[in-house]
Amino acid sequence: MLLVQKSSVLAAIFALSSGADAFSSSIHSTRASTQLHSTIPAPGSVTTSLTPPSKLDTSSTADLFNTRVQKTYGRYPITFVSGSGSVLTDETGRDYLDFVSGIATCALGHNNPSLTDAVCNQMKQLHHVSNLYFTPGQGQLAAWLCENSCADKAFFCNSGAESNEAAIKLARRHASNRGITDPVIITAEQSFHGRTLATVTATAQPKYHKGFTYGGEMVRGFSYTPYNDCEALQKLVDEINTTPEEDAKAGRKRGLAAIMLEPLQGEGGIIPGKPEYFELARKLCDEHGALLMLDEVQVGMGRSGSLWGHEQLGVVPDVFTSAKALGGGVPIGAMMAKGEAADVFGPGDHASTYGGNPLACAAGLAVAEYLSEHDVLANVQARGEQLEKGLADITSRYPDVLGEVRGWGLLKGVPIKEEAGCTAAELVGDAMEEGLLLVAAGPTVVRFVPPLVVTESEV
Repeated sequence: MLLVQKSSVLAAIFALSSGADAFSSSIHSTRASTQLHSTIPAPGSVTTSLTPPSKLDTSSTADLFNTRVQKTYGRYPITFVSGSGSVLTDETGRDYLDFVSGIATCALGHNNPSLTDAVCNQMKQLHHVSNLYFTPGQGQLAAWLCENSCADKAFFCNSGAESNEAAIKLARRHASNRGITDPVIITAEQSFHGRTLATVTATAQPKYHKGFTYGGEMVRGFSYTPYNDCEALQKLVDEINTTPEEDAKAGRKRGLAAIMLEPLQGEGGIIPGKPEYFELARKLCDEHGALLMLDEVQVGMGRSGSLWGHEQLGVVPDVFTSAKALGGGVPIGAMMAKGEAADVFGPGDHASTYGGNPLACAAGLAVAEYLSEHDVLANVQARGEQLEKGLADITSRYPDVLGEVRGWGLLKGVPIKEEAGCTAAELVGDAMEEGLLLVAAGPTVVRFVPPLVVTESEV
């Protein structure tokens, strides 16, 4: 009976397949005068219960945000409608020099012809089919990322948080494969790794945890240590790798799964990592079979003056993540891994519906090609030196207000001293009134993150 049922199913499939072949032939032979009739009427020819966007009152963008957009951001009272290079234009026609770049995202500036053409052309071909199939762009972008880094393989998703979420899952699976039942991931105080429940837990800033705990706890399995403090890191690793006696009797094993760090802390105040600290992290991971995972979401893709921020520190990670500038403003994220870490995930272990879709990868490839063919890293280094010198001159004139300039490449921060009597956000607002867009990095640091293609005259 089962054999008969299978035969019937196969017969039905083959019948459908024959119909599909006929359908395909008719599509190719009758494109001009088709025998296939769409059931979708022309716009305006029927009455529908849906209100089209074109019929909505859009006279005030601010009013729409106030009434229809959830208030997850404190926005400045300005509406941008266009941009070109390092310049943004608001709805009144006023131009602003953009040293925010969509928060370190628009690496090629606004309306870059190469990026625009790549995205437009891809939309005319194929923009999404899911990861059930191969698509050329995803393979090519993965190859470029691996060719220009220590990585062997890449996983694609849609954002920095998703990239870091993938890294966290990979670290846990890797630890599980080693017999660890209670894996612990170390992250640094004042870090920032994303807004999902796991990545915001990894973000060792209590202000981001408020209201999201269960019984006072965030996601278990994370421990925090001061950034750049070698002694504290060593002590914490020793503690983690000691399983409590009661847990051991119950057959549990605690152990270090990974150390997850930003090569330069961005949201934490533009704090560069120290080479000796990252050297120790690498050593400890090697000793305990754990993974060194580096969050390159903000500092990566050329912003530091090298393609990857960890190159500034002379350390090689097992896993690193990217997003923001990877797509030049088109949403895409990636988690790269080397060695055995690159083969931890198998089919079904992790996935992303949109991850690595043709449209996003076309943007990523356009950014990659532009960085490669226009020697953008040299511009980042030159403009970064110019920016640092100019900011240092300003801080020397206001020593009671501004602290010492810090950062790498075109990711610079200027601390605001306590006696200044103002916050970083207030100074950002004052700069905006003068036509310069900046962004705060915490309450006391003003961040300068212009497009990587910013010119000498603009700096």
